[in-house]
Amino acid sequence: MKNILNKLYNYQTLERNEAKEMLINIAEGKYNVSQVTSFMTVFLMRSITVEELAGFRESLLELCFKIDLNDFNTIDLCGTGGDGKDTFNISTISSFVVAGAGYKVSKHGNYSASSMCGSSNIIESFGAKLTNQNDKLKKSIELSNICYLHAPLFHPAMKFVAPIRKELGIKTFFNMLGPIVNPSNPQNQLIGVYSLETSRLYNYLFQTLNKNYSIVHSIDGYDEISLTCDFKVFNNNVENLFSPQSFNFEQVNPIDIKAGHDINAAKNIFLNVLNNTATETQTNVVIINSAFAIKCFNNNNSIEQCIDEAKKSIIDGNAIKSFNKFIEINS
Repeated sequence: MKNILNKLYNYQTLERNEAKEMLINIAEGKYNVSQVTSFMTVFLMRSITVEELAGFRESLLELCFKIDLNDFNTIDLCGTGGDGKDTFNISTISSFVVAGAGYKVSKHGNYSASSMCGSSNIIESFGAKLTNQNDKLKKSIELSNICYLHAPLFHPAMKFVAPIRKELGIKTFFNMLGPIVNPSNPQNQLIGVYSLETSRLYNYLFQTLNKNYSIVHSIDGYDEISLTCDFKVFNNNVENLFSPQSFNFEQVNPIDIKAGHDINAAKNIFLNVLNNTATETQTNVVIINSAFAIKCFNNNNSIEQCIDEAKKSIIDGNAIKSFNKFIEINS
């Protein structure tokens, strides 16, 4: 570790194999807390490289608890978190909207490390039990179109890092790893990213992977399409800049998509959106994120067609049916 830290302190970067070895060693508990904290801090001071990110990704996928969902054509909707915006659980709600639209969702998530309520927090708050049992996850995706993969159950090697991340309370490079280490290896992904620089980094990485993907970033720093301003979308074919008005949505006031610091408030918004009783603003933000996820499956369809599918999932009650079935199966 000393040699690696000295290398990093001298403004050098890691080769892919070095990055992979470092994370494997961290996972195996070969370094003390101070060393790991110091290592993590380096990447708060400078940007991670594509080679480093790829090496970290390879190590976690090699060490993870494997699950086989290859019978399904799935998507993961997952953000990096760490944007400090305290929004309601947009990507998690969107996952149920996409499932309600008839697509298979393999949602990867975790407890929050730097905000009030992560996807695992909200899922558990409704009474769902988190599991890594393959048969239960298959049953869930078969009957409700969605299963939930709680990251610590699939990446037990990272248990050494979890308390350090919690104590730091700010985003680290582990935020960047969450969306790219789904153990079910979904064929499609919608990834929300907190910075434009990270969006480009992900785009370079995903160009080397055999996936349909969209990477979304709102220019004012949200790791999702917030409709608060213009937003970037990177996918397999092109990079675009859109405005809310591009899809006939009004620009959103940031206060209108906050959840506050009360999990009950987050739960109320969650259910209101799925029941089609939320504010127009809250619903529209979920619809646009769901639509770009649906487009990963149907790239030849216009985004307007995908928006219509997302709206229909909510209006026809299929999104809440998917959610209720998911809770029934997983409780």
